[in-house]
Amino acid sequence: MMISDEGCLTPEFVKTQIIDAARNRPAELQNDPTIDKKDLEFERQEQLIREKTEAGMSPNQVADYVFDAIVNKKFYIFTHPELKNVVRIRMEDILLERNPGNLVR
Repeated sequence: MMISDEGCLTPEFVKTQIIDAARNRPAELQNDPTIDKKDLEFERQEQLIREKTEAGMSPNQVADYVFDAIVNKKFYIFTHPELKNVVRIRMEDILLERNPGNLVR
């Protein structure tokens, strides 16, 4: 096992425009608009993500967590401590060699 001294940031929703990242994609790498048809479920999920992102933590708040972790030499940075339960479930799945499943148990 290799241990890095760089750290691991685990934010949840942060108020950014990452969901619109395709706008920065070079023209030759754009999706074919005739193939890219969205279904209702996809659109519902996308809208939910947009709403959660808009209501999310500001990038400046995330930066504060990162700077605090650097000063305090913390490797794991949880901006949303409620995510620790999701990490615990994933770790249990790995250690018990269970296939990944629903993270809400």
